[in-house]
Amino acid sequence: MASHYDFDVLVIGGGHAGAEAAAAAARLGARTALLTANCDTVGQMSCNPAIGGVGKGQLVREVDALGGLMGRAIDATGIQYRVLNRSKGPAMHGPRAQADKRLYQLEIKHLVESTPNLVLRQEVIEGLRFEPLSQATAGSPCRRVTGVVARGDVQYRAAAVVLTTGTFLQAVMHTGEAQTPGGRAGEGTTAGVSRSLADLGFRLERFKTGTPCRLHGGTIDYAELQEQPGDTIPQPFSFLTDSIDRDQLPCWITRTTPAIHELIRANLHRAPMYSGQINSQGPRYCPSIEDKIVRFADKESHQLFLEPEGRRTHEVYVNGISTSLPRDVQDAMVRMVPGLARAEIMRYGYAVEYDYAPPDQLSPSLESKPVAGLFLAGQINGTTGYEEAAAQGLIAGTNAALQLRGEEPLVLSREQSYIGVLIDDLVTCGVDEPYRMFTSRAEHRLALRHDNADRRLTPIAERLGLAEPERAQRLARKTAAIEATLARLADHRVDGVTLADRLKRPEVGWAECVAALPELAAVAAEVAGQIETDIRYAGYLKVEQQRIERRREHGERPIPEGFDYGGILHLRAEAREKLERIRPRTLGQAGRVSGITPADLALLLVHLER
Repeated sequence: MASHYDFDVLVIGGGHAGAEAAAAAARLGARTALLTANCDTVGQMSCNPAIGGVGKGQLVREVDALGGLMGRAIDATGIQYRVLNRSKGPAMHGPRAQADKRLYQLEIKHLVESTPNLVLRQEVIEGLRFEPLSQATAGSPCRRVTGVVARGDVQYRAAAVVLTTGTFLQAVMHTGEAQTPGGRAGEGTTAGVSRSLADLGFRLERFKTGTPCRLHGGTIDYAELQEQPGDTIPQPFSFLTDSIDRDQLPCWITRTTPAIHELIRANLHRAPMYSGQINSQGPRYCPSIEDKIVRFADKESHQLFLEPEGRRTHEVYVNGISTSLPRDVQDAMVRMVPGLARAEIMRYGYAVEYDYAPPDQLSPSLESKPVAGLFLAGQINGTTGYEEAAAQGLIAGTNAALQLRGEEPLVLSREQSYIGVLIDDLVTCGVDEPYRMFTSRAEHRLALRHDNADRRLTPIAERLGLAEPERAQRLARKTAAIEATLARLADHRVDGVTLADRLKRPEVGWAECVAALPELAAVAAEVAGQIETDIRYAGYLKVEQQRIERRREHGERPIPEGFDYGGILHLRAEAREKLERIRPRTLGQAGRVSGITPADLALLLVHLER
């Protein structure tokens, strides 16, 4: 007799998207099951042992501001903290931290296990369960998900399912000519979910990603390398963390050489990307070393970062040398790198080719268009990176729970957050390569700084029930401190000029304000930094807000669900086909669909006004 279990929300996959999705749904009161093939790999870092970076750091702080797990986990387990792009303005700063890889994974697992309403269970999922919808309309789902089937004919029933299967859908690993099934070294693959999605009418395509080799740190000659220390005062990721007090470990920098490039060129015929063994697209902004040699043939060297994977292991990650070359070539290549002449490889690099579902098949809530109640998040949507996955997972899990409560979904706009930029890019424009977040993708990045993520998003999290009381209380205290300090700056004058006006000058910093008004020394560094940035950029932010308002004038004009694009006379066939497929919610979103022209929008606007 088949076993069966009933839940409100099922989350399939225990990576960064799955952990955030399950925790978010459970925080909103949904009885949630996180089903993963291996409970020991929940939150595992499959590739680099780091969180954050330019664009990505903003995502992590937004996830934290909404009550997510990632910021707290990296603050508990980080071994080095650096803010990137410090020489540029605050909007370009990107917090990044190296993690103790094993401890980070254990911390995420602990946070998941400690979440009320959440059950973690080890299961291999072989397919989806669904039922037809009798009253489906044009452009709306014709089926509804009802659960999943696990190996051994185990039935899980739920009204909402979140798929976060990462790189495991019909995955194949490549190291030179050798091919093995699996989405990660030492683990298997999943075929049943791909078949279920195809049977439900989803388009599935293939992407590839890669990872570099790992070295034994005891065989590295650090005297030949350039040391890269962390920041003197580490900046936490979570708004709940007051400070980071532990010692930091250094990273190290070296470079490839012309001789290494010649070795790689001589073996390109054995590289799966160039032998024809792999035909799918990889991430342009995180290319393999063989791809770098071909695309940047004029460069004599490329920088490599040696990143420790933890305090209790000698394993070192070689950032910048992702590869799927054969083992013998990897051995020779590594030992030609300055400082690595005696280096021993502990794990060889490889590429993974896997199925993903193009994200234009999703609504902005991350619910699928073909199947009601089915949400997708993470690399299954064509993204790359832990941070992008976590952001999607949090939104998908939140919206799965909100749907069960009969409430409107959480859809963050591009003006509100990097998460809004990420999801709008995915569902509106689709992807032709694995998507990675950059600050350049956010047109309102001056207002979307990592330091003000709590002020932008925690009130939303508090309203929905995502934010714990401590988070809301901290924000209230911080907001009150900012307002009180601004009042003091506006009241105190030096040579007839208020401190608030003096702080607008680029040559004046917070230290000068403290010298003029010593009581400001008691203001917390976090509050002082926010005030300094807010005042200095007030003029720019005012212009930015005016631009946002102008865009909203027509951009927020809603497009009715099930709108008949076939009824618009003179609309181009290409525009009609793309609008029917994407089903934009607003006129602004329609304008961001690739290939939609101003003339197409004008026709659509006229039709809407009628």
